[in-house]
Amino acid sequence: MNIPKITKQIIRTPFHAVGLDLIRRKSDPGEVEDPGMLAALSQKYNPNHWLVAAGIQTVLDVGAHMGEFAQRIAIMLPDAELVCFEPLQEPFDKLTARFAGNTRVRTFRCALGEQPGQFEMHHNEYAPSSSLLPMANLHKKSFAFAVKSKPETVEVRRLSDVVRELKLRDPILLKLDVQGFEDKVIHGGEDVVARAKIIIVEVSFQTLYLGGPLFDDIYRMMTARGFSYRGNFEQLVSPNDRQVLQADAIFCRK
Repeated sequence: MNIPKITKQIIRTPFHAVGLDLIRRKSDPGEVEDPGMLAALSQKYNPNHWLVAAGIQTVLDVGAHMGEFAQRIAIMLPDAELVCFEPLQEPFDKLTARFAGNTRVRTFRCALGEQPGQFEMHHNEYAPSSSLLPMANLHKKSFAFAVKSKPETVEVRRLSDVVRELKLRDPILLKLDVQGFEDKVIHGGEDVVARAKIIIVEVSFQTLYLGGPLFDDIYRMMTARGFSYRGNFEQLVSPNDRQVLQADAIFCRK
């Protein structure tokens, strides 16, 4: 069955919040005669320049799915090591196949949370909507193709316990895309959060998963841990009324 993809819209203007100015590049390359100047302009106005300039050495991709974010970030940060976590068997197999032979990428088949153990996950027919939490009615009404799910038992580990076994290089970027389980991952990895320089966390502005935190909850958690909100990497809007439902919020250490 062909299942439509939930497409997040890339947001450009919030990058001003992290000190970036975006300009429209000249349509005719001939208008810039100096190749060196063109290269400098390209680097200066690259919307991801702020991330490159942060000097990130390790990316922790929690909720990696099939490696979509990991692949993008690997291109942006060619010298960084990636550690990817994905609990569902089918996406995990595709994740490992995508990075087969890449020594910069390590993969773990597990979910992350506050308490370790074996838990039942709601494996959604649209895999990126899968969660350890039940889906709320708003999610079902907004995305009819992501209604059905089946149970799948997965291992849940604490981020702190996993990282203790690894030798990670600082600075660290932590990315969380765990469908309402963000606060549990943070509570289970406080020492890792304390090491992180940048955290990109999926936040919801309305309840999409029962028991999951909303933006205000995550904002308070992040600011209490020494981070400041710097805008959104991407965001998801409702196909019904175009309200913003979720965003990948950027938090940088103050």
